[in-house]
Amino acid sequence: MNTPKHIVSAAAIVLNENNEILLIKGPQRGWEMPGGQVEEGESLKNAAIRETKEESGIEIEITKFCGVFQNVSDCICNTLFLGKPVGGKLTTSSESLEVGFFPIEAAMEMVTWKNFRQRIEYCMNEELHAFYVDF
Repeated sequence: MNTPKHIVSAAAIVLNENNEILLIKGPQRGWEMPGGQVEEGESLKNAAIRETKEESGIEIEITKFCGVFQNVSDCICNTLFLGKPVGGKLTTSSESLEVGFFPIEAAMEMVTWKNFRQRIEYCMNEELHAFYVDF
């Protein structure tokens, strides 16, 4: 029997005081929420905080765990959180060509990669928390 190899990621839907959402423009997937792989020995929550800071320059506080999207065929579990900015300033990185806060309606049009728009919609709909979606 082969030992399973899974990837666990954590992402944050970050809303500011104007109810705008934080997006980063990655070099391969276009506009998306900040997030990435959880490192060995790191909590899901701390991974979402770290990835947001690394990719956008924004320090966040996690306000809620929203749910999980699992890509069964690619062995990837994506955990999703809601957060709010508590510091830092918008800054690009090697993982983000552009960063910014955008009105939700505009942001939803900007996000086009696979089911990332659905992930944002699920996180912003409290009636769906905590969700588990596999595909």
